[in-house]
Amino acid sequence: MNLEKVIFGFFIILAMTLNFGFFVGDIDNPNHHLHYELYVAIVVNLIATILKFGDRTQIGAIHLATSLVADIQLIAAAIIWAAAGDSGANPEVIVGVVSLSGGAFLANITSVVLLIYETVTLRR
Repeated sequence: MNLEKVIFGFFIILAMTLNFGFFVGDIDNPNHHLHYELYVAIVVNLIATILKFGDRTQIGAIHLATSLVADIQLIAAAIIWAAAGDSGANPEVIVGVVSLSGGAFLANITSVVLLIYETVTLRR
């Protein structure tokens, strides 16, 4: 077993599940979307992005691209939420934040599908 691959897979899947945990719930209800979970999702996504640097394969490039997309969308969601200040609990703000998180979640799913594809096609 390759410890590097285990750590890589762990952070990719953790990034997706944390993002999913933030994304799930009524889209306009701020009580269903904990801001701490968004910040943890951002940190884990950034760690996953760092782990993807150095892979010089075509699939590695796509992994990095999906991770960068997720990072940008999650960071944009956090900026919107923080910029909203006291009005951050308004449904309009929450809808925007959760929508961006949903886009990042799709990027995370793409990354996990690529990871599974890469694992299945790996030849010994």
